[in-house]
Formats: sequence, C-alpha cells, structure tokens
Amino acid sequence: MDKNIKILIVDDFGTMRKVIRNLLKQGGYTNIVEAEDGVVAFKELKSQKIDFVISDWNMPNMTGYELLKAVRADGDLPRVPFLMVTAEALQDNVVQAVKAGVDDYIVKPFTAEVLAGKIKRIIEKYDAQ
Repeated sequence: MDKNIKILIVDDFGTMRKVIRNLLKQGGYTNIVEAEDGVVAFKELKSQKIDFVISDWNMPNMTGYELLKAVRADGDLPRVPFLMVTAEALQDNVVQAVKAGVDDYIVKPFTAEVLAGKIKRIIEKYDAQ
C-alpha cells in the first residue's frame, strides 16, 4: 500500500487535526494537508490532487456531511476515498453519511491501529474497483 498518498484532514479543532496527523505519522503517512472546515477543504480538493479525506462531522461553515455531499456531487472531482470522524455514534448520522457516499466512519476517540485499519480497508476497496 502506498504510504505517500496525500491525505486531507478536516477538523475545526487544531488539536484534533494534530492528533490525527500524529496517528497518521505513526502509520507511516507523511503527505498530509489540513483544513479547518468544509469550505477550506473543498477549496483544497479543487486546487490539488487529494488521495484521501478524513473529515470531522461537526464543524462551522460547512459540516463534514455537507462536504461529503459537495464532493460526491462535483463532477470535476474524482471519487476520493472519504472517512468520516464523529464524536457521536448516532445511527441516523451513519445512515445519512452512507447514503451520501461515505466510505466508512470512525468514532472518537480512536487509536492509530483503528485509523490505519480503516484507511487500509478503504484503499483496498478502491484498488479492487
């Protein structure tokens, strides 16, 4: 598996972005871009090739769910793997995200092993398509 993929971390809390960045580094991923909300993330996705998105659900300006819907609806963007991060494991949110095209979700707090496992499974699914 290519550890040099470009990963976009989207979270309104800088501390959480740093935690996820450190977990990714533990897994060997170093090509990381950050955005503080969905609006900034969408601009990043439109301006450079992003290989994987890890987005928080709850953010101001544009939520992770709204970002997911915008990404999936944009015909100019390739189908980028999308992992949703949430503090609440609400069944309705999970169902909404799946319907909108999320590849998987993860509930905070999580370990480096859980994050690495989710990324690996999602990438393997894309590689098999």
